[in-house]
Amino acid sequence: MYVRLKSMKNRMNTLVSIVDYGVGNLSNIQRAFNIIGVNSIITSKPKEIMNSSHLLLPGVGAFEEGMTNLKNQNLVETVLEFSHSGRPVLGICLGMQLLLSCSYEGGKYSGLNLIEGEVIPLKKTLDIKIPNIGWNKLIKNSHIDSDDLLFRGISKDSYMYFLHSYQVQVEDSKDILSSTIYGDNKFCSTIRKDNIFGCQYHPELSAENGLKILQNFINI
Repeated sequence: MYVRLKSMKNRMNTLVSIVDYGVGNLSNIQRAFNIIGVNSIITSKPKEIMNSSHLLLPGVGAFEEGMTNLKNQNLVETVLEFSHSGRPVLGICLGMQLLLSCSYEGGKYSGLNLIEGEVIPLKKTLDIKIPNIGWNKLIKNSHIDSDDLLFRGISKDSYMYFLHSYQVQVEDSKDILSSTIYGDNKFCSTIRKDNIFGCQYHPELSAENGLKILQNFINI
């Protein structure tokens, strides 16, 4: 049984826009919000997005394709305007990577630059496979309080489900909520700057802990 952290009145005023820009399995994310009793819509309409209380930027695939799709659907300005409004934004997997300044996936491509940093390849060693697929541990940053926003109710060294070939490195260590180790790679697995949050893992596929992450996001 999941703890409902918001009052029913507040939940009735909550609407999450899951941004549809042609990448990712959006139905899994919406299903997760349904489980925790949160209203959500899958949309690419700027007006609907701007009328929402929360924005979720999903995504699986290549950085260049993701940014190109956002631009072609005139969603870059919408995502930036929503972010600058102070309302909560969460990027998942590729969606988290797009929040960064740039990516070196197949070249150099500019991102949304909401959090300063870059996306680089995972280093391959003999003992690991690329992409990183499966469960791995979150190592909370030492400056993060145990009840801090996105991690409220998440126990130390919790496991989440990952699926990625590229990693995020941010410029300011204060933006790192957690790191994860995979072979010789130590990458940012959860990041935050002000009202902007990112998860390299998939909360919607991470069982109870993943649902808690989504619940905490709703309560920000």
